[in-house]
Amino acid sequence: MTAATQSRVSADHGGHPALQLLVPVDAETFAREHWSRRPLVTTAADLPGGVADLFDEDAVDELVSRRGLRAPFLRVARDGRTLGDREFTQGGGVGAAVTDQVSDDKLLRLFGEGSTIVLQGLHRTWGPLIDFTQQLAEELGHPVQANAYVTPGQSTGFSDHYDVHDVFVLQVAGEKRWRLRRPVHASPLRDEPWTEHRAAVEEAGRAEPELEFTLSPGDVLYLPRGWIHSATALGGVSTHLTLGVHVWTRRHLADELVRLALESASRDERVRASLDVTPAGFDRRSLGADIDLVRESLIRELRSIDPGAVVDALETRVRGAQRPAPVRPLAQLAAADTLAPATGLRLRPHVDARLVPDPQGSVTLRSRLGDRAVEPLDVGTFVALVGGGVLRADMVGLELARQLMREGLLVVADDA
Repeated sequence: MTAATQSRVSADHGGHPALQLLVPVDAETFAREHWSRRPLVTTAADLPGGVADLFDEDAVDELVSRRGLRAPFLRVARDGRTLGDREFTQGGGVGAAVTDQVSDDKLLRLFGEGSTIVLQGLHRTWGPLIDFTQQLAEELGHPVQANAYVTPGQSTGFSDHYDVHDVFVLQVAGEKRWRLRRPVHASPLRDEPWTEHRAAVEEAGRAEPELEFTLSPGDVLYLPRGWIHSATALGGVSTHLTLGVHVWTRRHLADELVRLALESASRDERVRASLDVTPAGFDRRSLGADIDLVRESLIRELRSIDPGAVVDALETRVRGAQRPAPVRPLAQLAAADTLAPATGLRLRPHVDARLVPDPQGSVTLRSRLGDRAVEPLDVGTFVALVGGGVLRADMVGLELARQLMREGLLVVADDA
């Protein structure tokens, strides 16, 4: 996304600029009527903002021919089967001692024979998508990844399957005919891929689709996890982006509850006690009392866990699931060294910073860069920064401002 587009989007759509480029309804309506519930198909005519500057076919050629991509940042599929890496990679040559660099020559042949090119991890390799996915993730509260699928005409890259994450499909070029069928396994978790329900998915694929439609350039499909789908390119080459939303679920809350309960229960000496010597092996009779004791201990601890501890644990996972906005090391250090008193500074975008006080009265700045102690005299400054404020360098204090820039916490405000 260009700087001009980002500025226009922010001005037009308030608090949800990225989401409003993908859906024709406000964020509240989307959350209530579609999120994790039912698909939403939107034509380009109903999305006046447009997403054309996020990605195009020139970007595909640039990435596969000049960026030195390696597996697994690219996959190739044919007739529903993913090809082995060796079929589309080769050695990097002199000065690049790697064996899995993408070969544009092999891709030229494979694509010409009808294979689909899958560019993975574009939220880490393509600038406009780095910015867009970070913004979308912030608005949704769930991590977002980006892949691109480039399919020759009349080809189906993958047969009927479901994804374990929600997806926004953005048609970039050409057309694809989509077929959607209701889930055979509702709300699948990340460790429940469609292959665990292969027979049911294949049977569903033989029935009439629940929805069938064609996506043209600029059209967007929102597809909740679990919905069975396949797509066929029509006419010429078809390229679409998928923005995969790796949703946080109640299962994640369960994980943290059980972990915290187990930590607490383990402080009980009775839970840590050795099991009896049993030459004949363990059975229900010999372990019944032990199981009852441990069960009662876990239930007791589960009931006593402070919900705030669960929230804190989940927030730690959320921070670790994404990165802050990119920072340019050379430019950042140069800006710190030449910092002027009137220069406007703000927190680095998407650093997810918050102030955490403790009972002793000290304050910690917690962010995706780790924890940092805050001096009492600086608390007001950090409160303003965490609140989204832009402060002059002399208001922060030149020495502290330079240090925070070198740590990657503060950046020069573009609009200062």
